[in-house]
Amino acid sequence: MANDIRTQEDILRKMGIEALNPMQEEALEVIGINANTVLLSPTGTGKTLAFLLPLLETLDAECSEVQALILVPSRELAIQIEQVVREMGSGFKVNAVYGGRPISKDKIELKHTPAILIGTPGRIADHFGSDRFTKSDIKTLVLDEFDKSLETGFEGEMSEIINQLPNLEKRILTSATQGVEIPNFVRLDKPAFIDYLDTKRKSRLAIRTVISPDKDKLQTLVDLLFHIGNQPGIIFCNYKDSIERVSAFLDKNRIDHTCFSGGMEQRDRERSLIKFRNGTCQVMIATDLAARGIDIPEMKYIIHYELPRAVEEFTHRNGRTARVNAKGTAYVLQSKTEYVPEFIKDVEPVDISQKGVRKPPYWETLFISGGRKDKISKGDIAGLFFKQGGLKRDQLGVIELKQDCAFVAVPVSLANQMIQKLNNSRLKNKKVRVSVL
Repeated sequence: MANDIRTQEDILRKMGIEALNPMQEEALEVIGINANTVLLSPTGTGKTLAFLLPLLETLDAECSEVQALILVPSRELAIQIEQVVREMGSGFKVNAVYGGRPISKDKIELKHTPAILIGTPGRIADHFGSDRFTKSDIKTLVLDEFDKSLETGFEGEMSEIINQLPNLEKRILTSATQGVEIPNFVRLDKPAFIDYLDTKRKSRLAIRTVISPDKDKLQTLVDLLFHIGNQPGIIFCNYKDSIERVSAFLDKNRIDHTCFSGGMEQRDRERSLIKFRNGTCQVMIATDLAARGIDIPEMKYIIHYELPRAVEEFTHRNGRTARVNAKGTAYVLQSKTEYVPEFIKDVEPVDISQKGVRKPPYWETLFISGGRKDKISKGDIAGLFFKQGGLKRDQLGVIELKQDCAFVAVPVSLANQMIQKLNNSRLKNKKVRVSVL
C-alpha cells in the first residue's frame, strides 16, 4: 500500500512551500494532540493542507485497509483534495469517489484499497452498503466544509455513514462559516476550536454597489465588465437558467467566458474550471456551487448578478476574492426597485462610466488524449511542446494532467500550429491526439 513514505519536510519541499502559515502551524499542533477538532478559516487560506499534514501522521504504512475517510459536499472538492494528496507524494494510496461517474470505475479502483478515501455522502453510503472494504480500520474522519455536508438532505446519509465507523479516534471538521449546529450523531465530544475567521484580513475586501437603471441588469453587467477590464472574476447567479441568459448576452457582446453549475455534466464542469484556471477564459458565470470547494486561482473581483438569499451565500461568494493577503472587490448589482437583503448594508456605490479595454484571451486550451495511466508526466508534455512544437518557455502555459488525458494552455496565435505539428505524436509509448478543447 505505502512505499517511500515521505516526511513533512519532504512533502513541503515537493510542493514548493517554504513555510506554513500561522493557521496551518496551529492546526498541525492542535489536530495532532486532540481527538476532535473544528477548524474555521476563510476560503483560500490552506485548510486542505492544514488537515492533511496531521492526518498523514496517523496512517500506518503496514495497514492495507482504509484508515482515513474524508467526506465532502461536492464532486469538485473531492477531486481537489485527491489532487492535493497526490501532489504531496506521501506514499499512501488515495482515491476519490463521487456521484456523476460510473460506480464501476470506483469498484476497479477500490480493489486496491486506498489508505485515504475521499467522497460525497451519497457515493460513500453506496459503497458502505455494499461492504466494498473494511470499515474497522478507519480511525480518522474529516468533514470538510461541514456546514454544507451537514445541511438537511445530507443528514440521513451522514448519520448512516458515521454510525458504521466503530473505531474512530479522531474527528476533524472544517468550514469557512461560523455558527453551524453540529448534530449529535457526529459525536463531537469536547472539540478543540481553531478560529481564524475573525481576522483583520477581511478589511481587504471592498464591497461596492452598482445600480442598474433598468430592471433587466444585463447591459449594466456588460458595462461593469468593461469598466473592470481584463481581470479574472466570477459572476454569481442563483439559477442555471439565469446563467444561460447571462451567457447568451455576453456572447452577443463578445465577452469570452465559461459557465459552471450543478446542471452541467461533470466532464463539462471540470473542463470549464480548467479553462478558467489557465486563463483561456477570464470570466466565469456560476451558481453558488463555485463559492467554495473548487480549485481556482485568486479572483480580483466577484459580481453578485443575482443577490444571494442568505448571509452564508454572501460570505462564501465574497470569500472567492481578497483571499489571504490580496485585495479584491465584491460588486452588488441591483436595480433601483430591487429588494436588497438586510445583511447587505452600508455598501458604497461605484461609478462605472469609465470604461477599460477588454482584450481577447491570450491563451487557448489544447486537449491531449493521454494521461497518468499511460505513464505520461507533465515533464513529458512540456518536452513535446518545446522540442517538437518549438515553443519558447514563456509560451507554454498551465499543464493539467488527468488519469486518461491532459490539457495544455498555449497562445491562441500558435494553437493551430501546435495541432499541426503535434497531433498523432508519440508520448512515451502512446500515440496521442492533440486538439482544441
